[in-house]
Amino acid sequence: MNGMKQNRCVIVSGGDYCPADDLRPGEDYVIACDRGYTYCSRLGLKPDLLISDFDSYTGPVDESVPVNAYASEKDDTDTMLAVRCAIERGCDEILLCCALGGRLDHLIANLQALIFARKHGVRASLRSTETEVSVLMDESRVFPRRAGWSLSVFAADGPCRGVGIRGAKYPLTDAEILPSFPIGVSNVWTEAEAEISVSEGCLLVVLSKLPEGDAEKS
Repeated sequence: MNGMKQNRCVIVSGGDYCPADDLRPGEDYVIACDRGYTYCSRLGLKPDLLISDFDSYTGPVDESVPVNAYASEKDDTDTMLAVRCAIERGCDEILLCCALGGRLDHLIANLQALIFARKHGVRASLRSTETEVSVLMDESRVFPRRAGWSLSVFAADGPCRGVGIRGAKYPLTDAEILPSFPIGVSNVWTEAEAEISVSEGCLLVVLSKLPEGDAEKS
């Protein structure tokens, strides 16, 4: 660590490896989760902490990297433990990398971990080269237009009320979205930016890179 206070925590999970933009080596506080330790060097990152039950990584660990080791029989996933650690450190933002692909149950757990973080006052997102997921709660956020991408919204935790979408093909005003119906899937930009807001509940905003044929229509 460089001694400075890091307000963003980058958590490198153990899903499929994927490069990530907007990484800040030496500035972000980096937590590697199990197999995510092997991904850090490929991302140009050195972990400040390894959290692992060593079920998907059993190799050597740099002696300069602190390790929080856990038994595999536990309530929290390694990624959830990392989210808790980031919250306890007072980080105000969490970026989750290499958290897609692989097992569906772990993907769902990772999305729930993002929601947990947002409910504890921490801005949280998950990124890969083809997908970005953000969690909104009682807020409004602007998403600049991306050619060849779609944007979708999903109620993640109970009814989402006061949902608004502006600058997109399918706008909404003060709408209610339920977890049991995917009415917010596959929207597209009509303006330079889309503004998405929610006044109650946790809203997942998913940006997805479209296949080439579909991208030409966006």
